Amino acid sequence: MPRFSLLIFDWDGTLADSAGHIVNSMQQAISALNLPPRPDQAIRELIGLGPMDAMSRLFPELPVDEVLRLLAEHRRSAPTNLAPEAPLFGGAHAALTRLRGEGYLLAVATGKYRMGLNRSFSAHPFLQPMFSATRCADESADKPDPLMLRQILDQTGVRAEQALMVGDTEFDIAMARALNMPAVGVSCGVHDAGRLLRAGAHAVLENVSGLPNWLSAPR
Repeated sequence: MPRFSLLIFDWDGTLADSAGHIVNSMQQAISALNLPPRPDQAIRELIGLGPMDAMSRLFPELPVDEVLRLLAEHRRSAPTNLAPEAPLFGGAHAALTRLRGEGYLLAVATGKYRMGLNRSFSAHPFLQPMFSATRCADESADKPDPLMLRQILDQTGVRAEQALMVGDTEFDIAMARALNMPAVGVSCGVHDAGRLLRAGAHAVLENVSGLPNWLSAPR
């Protein structure tokens, strides 16, 4: 395993404990908009994908543009339609601080839209300055397309083999594998450890707090 220069993190389910918030918010929207009902697990499975891809999978019988339009109007109709901002997983902030102190470049590659990531940064203002680059689904391509990783590599000048993707879904792992970029999974989010390993993760940690020690351990 090489010495990495750049660590790229997914957001929801990796840094932020947001799966429950996302599922509850989506269920409220489905009810309010009279969309076809879906079980919690069906929604949870799609966390990490961009909104267009996620909604086309969740409601294949409906025009995805119409679903996204309805959801956008629902969010704008009242502030109460926005899910409360999710807390970070325990130890995530300390881990990122340590990694920055050890000289790693940090980045975010998320299925959120930019507005959503900016809202998360507003809730956790101490995090934004830590990241040298961030990419969102509405300014790139939906996971597992690796375009957002390519953009981050281009911005930072780091080669794929010098970067490590850290995420909680097989979409994160597949995105990295498409560029021959190493990837590590975290089991605190959406997909379980076995699924992440089958997708090609080099290892699966309980959460991001274990990453500094994993990186420094001899192999």
